[in-house]
Amino acid sequence: MFYRTCLQATAALASISLLAGCSLFSGESTERQQKITVGTMSEPTTLDPAAAWDGSWELLSNVFQTLVSFPSGSAAPQPDAAKSCRFTDSSNKLFECELKPGLTFSNGDKLDAQAVKYSIERIRTIDAQGGPNGLLGSLDKVEIAGDRIVKFSLKTPDATFPFILATPAMAVVPPKEYPADKLREDGGLTGSGPYVLSSYKKGDRAELTKNSKYEGFAKLKNEAVTIRYFQDSDVMVGELKKKKIDTIYRGLTAQEVVKFQSKQPEYGGLQLVETVGADIRYLVFNSKDPMAGKLAVRRAIAQVVDRGALVAKVYQGTAEPLYSMVPKGISGHTTEFFDRYGEPDVAKARAILKDAGITKPVPLTFGYSSDRYGSASKAEFVELRRQLDATGLFKITVEGKPEKDFRKAYQAGEYPVFGRGWFPDFPDPDNFVAPFVGKNNALSMPYESPEITDQLLPASRRESDRGAVTKQFERAQEILGDDVRLLPLWQGKMYVASSEEIGGGELAINPQTFMQMWQLYRKASW
Repeated sequence: MFYRTCLQATAALASISLLAGCSLFSGESTERQQKITVGTMSEPTTLDPAAAWDGSWELLSNVFQTLVSFPSGSAAPQPDAAKSCRFTDSSNKLFECELKPGLTFSNGDKLDAQAVKYSIERIRTIDAQGGPNGLLGSLDKVEIAGDRIVKFSLKTPDATFPFILATPAMAVVPPKEYPADKLREDGGLTGSGPYVLSSYKKGDRAELTKNSKYEGFAKLKNEAVTIRYFQDSDVMVGELKKKKIDTIYRGLTAQEVVKFQSKQPEYGGLQLVETVGADIRYLVFNSKDPMAGKLAVRRAIAQVVDRGALVAKVYQGTAEPLYSMVPKGISGHTTEFFDRYGEPDVAKARAILKDAGITKPVPLTFGYSSDRYGSASKAEFVELRRQLDATGLFKITVEGKPEKDFRKAYQAGEYPVFGRGWFPDFPDPDNFVAPFVGKNNALSMPYESPEITDQLLPASRRESDRGAVTKQFERAQEILGDDVRLLPLWQGKMYVASSEEIGGGELAINPQTFMQMWQLYRKASW
């Protein structure tokens, strides 16, 4: 409509219209051209990188810089704040980065080697519960040489260390604004990334503006981004239809995706971009719970969960059954849980329980986040309850809580079983196994597996060729399938919905499945 109106006006009053409203140089039109509004149901749980090991990375990755990063389409980390990075030995234990000269934070403070060292060490000092210190298990010490050289000494060989440095948790922060021994609590955020967080209102929105001091790989195609946080998918899509927002990422229900794909009249003027996803959903069993702590109970559940029915009923082709913690598309993927348990079989599950002396229906509460992964989460857990109750072997209660309260609840051990999703820190099989095992893991749910942590992971990390670590991860998944402390459910696809006047959606999702907001732009109207 804007296009046709401008053409008509230009035909009649070319010189006047150019100055009066149809020109991209007018104030209102220019502002609209250069600002993008994104809707999502993935709100950050923290603004401090030292506590972030979850979807908070989406916002942080747009405001902070890391030494290396994952531009769209990259399979390995590329320099960002660093000019170059490399292992300086043959055993993958000494890693060195040289910073670009003259870097500053958005507040004008110098970004130098000391700031990098400070940022990494405060993660270890603070050691936030469920925070990213678990990623730094192989790190021994950080040293600097002058203003621009940072040297990392590792305890053991770790070819994945550059991938870890590329995670937003390893963001470089200005020491003057981030305490060394505690989290920043003033609600502010100061970085050196593509954008500056100009304002943040919890539960509502984050306002990002272009960082004029930024020097990195990103080429900004807009001047500002508003990220609006929603609790309901229908409301979010309604705002897109009314053009109150321009783009949606994270939170579309399967039903909404199907409607976009079928091009129903009410979705006119909108578009949907689909990309291969590496995000997964899985169940976590609390080993300290009287019932979920029993191996027979866990194996019986693995024996009867029908992933095909779950995906068909709840996700309608927007996801696919997953039988491994390592998803399709990542080296080391297997179908361990299908190979071991096969199709759902109530008789086999009953026999498993009977052999363990369990003859009465097992009561369990399944917890889930009501606002972290979209509106379909409730339907997913209702379907799981239906499946398990129908066997006569279980009596399931489901309970959903907002993400903030839910995290506190499962970290406190309140749920026998709970659901989580995993968006990869980096595209490597290590990242679908290592975060979930060991005493200090991403779930705050200790899972001791010496063969994985002491043998398989160290062996794989000595291998620079990441395509050559298949055997170690196949064995790791055999162990996971035997223990059933984690039960993979499905693997998703990634979707970006937007109005047709928005471009860049096909390039916005990076290999870590986060949206690079700077790729979005408003197409020229003429």
